[in-house]
Amino acid sequence: MSEMEHTLAEQVRYYRARAGEYEDWWFRRGRYDHGPEANAAWFAEADEVRSALEVFAPAGEVLELACGTGLWTARLAAHAAQVTAVDASPEALEIASAKVAAANVDYVHADLFAWEPQRTYDVCFFSFWLSHVPGELAVPFWEKVRRALVPGGRAYFVDSARSSRASARDHAAPDPDREIMLRRLEDGREYRIVKHWFDADDLQARLLELGWDASLCATSEFFIYGQATPAA
Repeated sequence: MSEMEHTLAEQVRYYRARAGEYEDWWFRRGRYDHGPEANAAWFAEADEVRSALEVFAPAGEVLELACGTGLWTARLAAHAAQVTAVDASPEALEIASAKVAAANVDYVHADLFAWEPQRTYDVCFFSFWLSHVPGELAVPFWEKVRRALVPGGRAYFVDSARSSRASARDHAAPDPDREIMLRRLEDGREYRIVKHWFDADDLQARLLELGWDASLCATSEFFIYGQATPAA
């Protein structure tokens, strides 16, 4: 097993162990509380991203990669005929399925680096997942997304812009020159994971090189988001 394969296995263990406290990050609780001003900015920018997803309207058959605890799954299900939500953490899937028990959502436990789509979808959605894909696997990942889409299908994603106020207060500041970070759980356990932060313009240009027509935006501090379609 290569060093990167070891890191990706550790990343899965981290998100399995973190499932019960994962939403502290999204809701700015505990170690993720950066004070009233930073928290207000986070929630306002999250609203911007949610509004953009509503305009995008992920209709039809939707594939959600790395669904986690289901923070976005209900919003997808409100538009979609059917959602297939995939994640490597059974603990996160248990939380998601209890939270979003919609009849049009199917949950799949799978390692996304090994998993292959068995059918095609109108939309492929992923939130805060691309930042955990190693640079050496970026091309295969985007080829997998392409294989998962019907002709004319659309990808939509949300991810992290570089901000020192995005993660826990006891995490290291983002380092643009490194893709491996040490992350700490509430109980002090530490894990190595892959983590990138993105600039919307740079990522849009990179996707063009990979054969995607992309339209990406950035909020003021915390997020990038947008859509991509395979170039003709």
